[in-house]
Amino acid sequence: MLMMKGRFAPSPSGRMHLGNVYTALLSWLSVRRQGGKWILRIEDLDPQRSKLEHARMIEDDLRWLGLEWDEGGLDDPGPDGPYRQSLRSSFYEAFLARLKATGYTYQCYCTRAEIMATQAPHQSDGRIIYAGTCRPARIGPGVEASGHHSADVSAMPSVDCGGGDASTPGATRLWVPDRNIEFDDMVCGHCSFNLAREVGDFVLRRADGAWAYQLAVVVDDALMGVTEVLRGDDLLLSAAQQIYLYELLGFEPPRFAHVPLVRNEEGRRLSKRDASLSMAFLRGHFSPEEVIGMAAFRAGLIPEEAPVKLHELQL
Repeated sequence: MLMMKGRFAPSPSGRMHLGNVYTALLSWLSVRRQGGKWILRIEDLDPQRSKLEHARMIEDDLRWLGLEWDEGGLDDPGPDGPYRQSLRSSFYEAFLARLKATGYTYQCYCTRAEIMATQAPHQSDGRIIYAGTCRPARIGPGVEASGHHSADVSAMPSVDCGGGDASTPGATRLWVPDRNIEFDDMVCGHCSFNLAREVGDFVLRRADGAWAYQLAVVVDDALMGVTEVLRGDDLLLSAAQQIYLYELLGFEPPRFAHVPLVRNEEGRRLSKRDASLSMAFLRGHFSPEEVIGMAAFRAGLIPEEAPVKLHELQL
């Protein structure tokens, strides 16, 4: 029988805050309730923002809270390591090659400014839907896809999209179908997203060589045997993109649970700039039980904000 596995996958771009603790706690409790394994994966894909010292602090904060992991972290070599995305490029290369073999990928030479200028941000979240500027007219095995250029797939290196030429590294994009990706989320219920209308062809690898989140997280979750992904509901649309990648790569997707984000007093989602709710502040003023109580109260696990021990909580 397949072992249940959940994971917490923070980005080491700064100190954790209460919102991170909240998500980690819910994921940890879900895994413990099901007798599974909890993986800690460090998502340090962005070399400019990710720092090793921040990853060390994340580990230290989790241990201080009592949220011990069963597998992963900075120094665990296996069984499915390494558990730092910056050390997993060979895995991403292999699966990118598999995606290229489908015929659904192409090189994009658009600059960020050009993409931003193509249309107004989607709805109210500032998201830009890629217009397909560099997409070839024919893409995939027998699939017709229309775009602004009529180049054949084999001619893509010479496509002029205003942002580069054959000597300029391009981003690798994945063509998405004009159909709904449907799934049942354990928190949000039935979800349906049309990627062509709500995202557009998305990036698998940036022009600077950095791996895109969507590809890396699918490869990692699949190879690490993750069966449940609990995270913030700001990533709900990402689940549809990832399910599409699972489909193309032949993997079974995990179950998803997207929980509401913790917000500050102004109603905005927490960020690493909310110093009063950062772990640096919380550890200096509260006990682990008090911090766990703050997160548990916001998750609706206890009726009022009060110190609580981990073994006293259940989902």
